[in-house]
Amino acid sequence: MDHNLLTAEKDVLEELVKQVQLQGLRGEHGGWMEFVAVCNQKDITPHNLSRVSRDVLVAFLTTFKKKEDIQRLQRRANSLLVEKLKQETPETNTPEHTLIRLTMKHREFSLDYSFPSLSNDWFVSDIGMKSSTVMNSTDMMAVDCEMVLCEDGTEGLVRVGAVDRHGKVILDQFVKPDKPIVDYRTAITGVTALDIENVTVSVSDIQKELQPYLSNGFILVGHSLNKDMKVLKIDHPKVIDTSLVFIFSNARNSRKPSLNDLFKAIFGKEVRKEGVSHNCVHDAAASIDIALAFIKKPFHTTITPSKEMLEAEKSKLFIHRIPSYVPSEKLTTILAGEFRSRNFKLDVKPAKSQGCNYCAVVVFDSSKEADQAFENVNGSKERDSYGLPQKLSALKLSSGLSATCYVRKMMQD
Repeated sequence: MDHNLLTAEKDVLEELVKQVQLQGLRGEHGGWMEFVAVCNQKDITPHNLSRVSRDVLVAFLTTFKKKEDIQRLQRRANSLLVEKLKQETPETNTPEHTLIRLTMKHREFSLDYSFPSLSNDWFVSDIGMKSSTVMNSTDMMAVDCEMVLCEDGTEGLVRVGAVDRHGKVILDQFVKPDKPIVDYRTAITGVTALDIENVTVSVSDIQKELQPYLSNGFILVGHSLNKDMKVLKIDHPKVIDTSLVFIFSNARNSRKPSLNDLFKAIFGKEVRKEGVSHNCVHDAAASIDIALAFIKKPFHTTITPSKEMLEAEKSKLFIHRIPSYVPSEKLTTILAGEFRSRNFKLDVKPAKSQGCNYCAVVVFDSSKEADQAFENVNGSKERDSYGLPQKLSALKLSSGLSATCYVRKMMQD
């Protein structure tokens, strides 16, 4: 941190000293007032930091050596940077920074990007302590991760991909979670137990790989990027989250666009076919391609879906609140009885934690078939909180157990 402080802006140094006093932090020579007393310089006015030289401020802040204290100072510096990035200035009046501002101004940003990063196993970016040249850099790197479900109900990182703005692959690495895995989610992740059998790479190793880019001012890009940063245990203030920047004109308030739908709307092609497992390198490249399309020629961030996309959405049904004891591998057979049809594909979305309900998307060949399947479901028609039609369905299990779930349309009638 010592070197970073030498290049930090004066106003940042002053705010860090205020933070130290506010939280009662103590360096190797005590708190701020004690440090000033030891300095024994009559021209120092400790209560007016604007009149204290940067050399004295740096000298005091370098007395903090504990990792937790350093992380606190870095987080404070990064929060100051976030506030600066939210404001349009000549230095930040670029398409890249416009995307950063749009990300940060989304109503869910503060919640999505509030991380428990004071833990020792987190990497907190030091970019907020750098010079304005580094802080305002427009270099970009996109990341995407594949996660498995661990025994304690948390998600574990098993693969990470990263690409730069030129499409060069920076990282494509399998990772070994430090907790037992109960579900590899292979249909989604494409990862099996065999893939990581001999892997020794840890989250900490990945942090070290990415640290030089982040410390040099790179903008981190991704789709629902907060989820990747959480599993990577990385706290970095310069982010572009394409799921927060762009929205479809027909979307409900809380619904974020999928990467696949957004990519198709902008480029007219899919990142992956329906039901095909993810590839984190391809997904990272897709998110940065979306950002670059805006950077090269800015367009309205509210996107009108094509007729083909609307038809595809109408051709789906959403099954939610499926009890965990309903076997996902038998769900196709169970639903076939409800729909009185087997002419569909099923995309199961795993539960976020062990023992919780899960959900699935059912894809038919046409909206007409989806409508008929919905009508065939026994149950009274109602509306969810967004006004979408749904039915409470009673599932018939071969085990003799009973279960209920909701079958919902993806769009209004």
